Amino acid sequence: MARHLPIVEMRSSIRGDGTRVTVHPADLTGRFHNLRRVLFAVLMLVYVAVPWVNIGGHPAVLLDLVARRFYLFGAVFNAQDVWMLFFLLSGIGFGLVALTTIAGRVWCGYACPQTVYLEGVFRPIQRLIEGPREKRMRREANGWSFDRIWRRVLLWAVYLVIAAGIAHVFLGYFTPIRALGELIKAGPSASPQAFAWTTAMTAVMFFNFAWFREQTCVAICPYGRLQSVLTDPDTLVIGYDEKRGEPRGKSKKGPAPEGTGDCVDCNRCVVVCPTGIDIRNGLQLDCIGCARCIDACDEVMDKLERPRGLVRYDSLMGLSHEPRRFLRPRLGLYAVLGLMGILASSLAYSRHKPFEANLLRITGAPYALDNGTVRNAYNIHVVNKQNRRVVFHIEPVTQQGASYVIPLPVVTLDSLAGTNSPVFVTVPEAQFHGDFTVRLRVRAEGLADTEIRTVEAPFLGPSR
Repeated sequence: MARHLPIVEMRSSIRGDGTRVTVHPADLTGRFHNLRRVLFAVLMLVYVAVPWVNIGGHPAVLLDLVARRFYLFGAVFNAQDVWMLFFLLSGIGFGLVALTTIAGRVWCGYACPQTVYLEGVFRPIQRLIEGPREKRMRREANGWSFDRIWRRVLLWAVYLVIAAGIAHVFLGYFTPIRALGELIKAGPSASPQAFAWTTAMTAVMFFNFAWFREQTCVAICPYGRLQSVLTDPDTLVIGYDEKRGEPRGKSKKGPAPEGTGDCVDCNRCVVVCPTGIDIRNGLQLDCIGCARCIDACDEVMDKLERPRGLVRYDSLMGLSHEPRRFLRPRLGLYAVLGLMGILASSLAYSRHKPFEANLLRITGAPYALDNGTVRNAYNIHVVNKQNRRVVFHIEPVTQQGASYVIPLPVVTLDSLAGTNSPVFVTVPEAQFHGDFTVRLRVRAEGLADTEIRTVEAPFLGPSR
């Protein structure tokens, strides 16, 4: 197992008394940095483009909470189908847990929206306006000069515009994004709820990315807090090879002198860290797995003509130069639970019906007697759960002695639209024996015969 490092002052963006240390990560280049930039660009493009993409005449993703209509990549759901999300989300959740057990916080470093926008948009803009790390720290140390004030005002103005843009895109997942332009032109009074949500989201985004930043990961995000229970000594993490690096020596080209390690205590891995930690102090909850320290250390090792990998992706076992296990009991348990969730959601979706039909009694008197006949009144409720307009035919299942009156035998419904159509059923009183059931067949044009639904309800009359 890994040796314990000597007790040192742990670096972080939070001091021991709870106050915050402003983090100014230094610029760098490297293979992981370049990979993250490409992923950030792709993920931001996907985030912005998805609400604009139409599948079957509807947005690829639209969660219309007000109307209780949900469109997910061509599939259509209403409020009665929300239960299926439990299995899907549980499967995704256990999948993320399994991924964390295998590869640590790779999600945080490469795909989390917090990281994507902070490192892919807001920090580059800050560098463009306020300059690199050294200049920002120098201005901060000199107080609020005119130069620092105008740069900060400009920076926050740009941040506010970007935060508003992100908030409007986010709103596009809950309101058709093509209608947002009309809502904006109409003003807040036309849609006060949408305006309130967009304003609140803009404020949250601005506060988060302009000031709070890494504290979201360090102090708020529960996923980071769970890292200590989701990982084990065989999890792939970013770590420092203590055996190779200690004791730290001087910065000289070539192999490390006798009695010293490869680490030259340049602190380059510290100044590039977005949460301000020193990776050489071991695995820490503040580490988001961004691999910036790997790129920084590899750059120094290249200049010193020493092998890369002093800071690298490895398990705690590997960093201790011991064999690493890939298969272990907890990973198997997470994989099984995740697979169960995905299978359950797949089974639920496979049983998802293209339309709903129910036969309901009209409130009021259960039956009426009229000239020797018994009459019952019903409502047939039909909901189209497809992503297109569908024509439905409502037909009685012929039963001896019963007569049906269906004022609307054919109804046309848009996607996720519903209708209540009256149905009147009459039976001669002499033929009613108390065991009669009303049956109606609902057929949708363009669907297979296997999708024909038969609905039924009891016929009530005087007891004998």
